[in-house]
Amino acid sequence: MLRITPWERWALQLLADGKATHEVAGSLGISETEVEVHLATLFARMGAANRSEAIAAALRRGLLDWAER
Repeated sequence: MLRITPWERWALQLLADGKATHEVAGSLGISETEVEVHLATLFARMGAANRSEAIAAALRRGLLDWAER
């Protein structure tokens, strides 16, 4: 089972909410470059090639609760 940190879950939720990289960076208080590096690492662990695949994988794995939105 894939384990993700609270930060990773928060970042994925922001992506699922349609936030752009600069908005994620602002919400998390880090640079856009840091966001891109962290997300690339997370996507690789998830086997996702892009944001859409990562969000879909997170939903399938129960890492995000779409009903909350």
